[in-house]
Amino acid sequence: MTDGGQRQYGPLGTTLVIIPTYNEAENIKPIVSRVRSAVPEAHVLVADDNSPDGTGKLADELAAEDEQVHVLHRKGKEGLGAAYLAGFQWGMDNGYGVLVEMDADGSHRPEELPRLLTALKGADLVLGSRWVPGGRVVNWPKRREFLSRGASAYSRALLDVPIRDVTGGYRAFRVETLQGLGLEEVASAGYCFQVDLARRAVRAGFHVVEVPITFVDREHGDSKMSRDIMVEALWRITAWGIDTRVSKMRRR
Repeated sequence: MTDGGQRQYGPLGTTLVIIPTYNEAENIKPIVSRVRSAVPEAHVLVADDNSPDGTGKLADELAAEDEQVHVLHRKGKEGLGAAYLAGFQWGMDNGYGVLVEMDADGSHRPEELPRLLTALKGADLVLGSRWVPGGRVVNWPKRREFLSRGASAYSRALLDVPIRDVTGGYRAFRVETLQGLGLEEVASAGYCFQVDLARRAVRAGFHVVEVPITFVDREHGDSKMSRDIMVEALWRITAWGIDTRVSKMRRR
């Protein structure tokens, strides 16, 4: 398939769904089961940050029963970005063609993954988007929706990124795309990690497609969002925005 009659896209290869976990004992078995049902040919990698509640042990049990489920045990809680970077590296080292980001809490519905993978046949990166026509959120308070929409709008305007849902974390990458993002330079650990990868993809000239999803708020466990994560995101995005504008001025 081509992009605008110019880009030729090769086959996708085997999909690896990366699910970072920290204290997700109530959620890990249901989410892995749903992934395996929605896309039976896909593999799953649980990247566990040494969860005190035994999530890693439960993941090991799943892996012992299913050869398409794998577990990456990490030393401790280092943030979402660090967990995904470790998962990306594991996937690239093991020859996967597509790497998917997915939350453990069920907010990213595995049943929508086939739509993302279909779109990826003609793209470098596909984002599951809450803020394009057809996308929506379920069980979110208005304050949180306002915060999320505002963060995406702020990022989009400041970084000159033509993406409606810049902060969303349901994504499917071709492995070649990740290899072209300069992952070794990524330092963001929290949720601004998603903004960082999106801006890098746009800056590198990759074809990014947004697919509408229904985002469902978690039913079990605690959200990992915190004041520190939001502060990190605000200052990093602002710094990137200043750098973007300085670079544009220098090119004039």
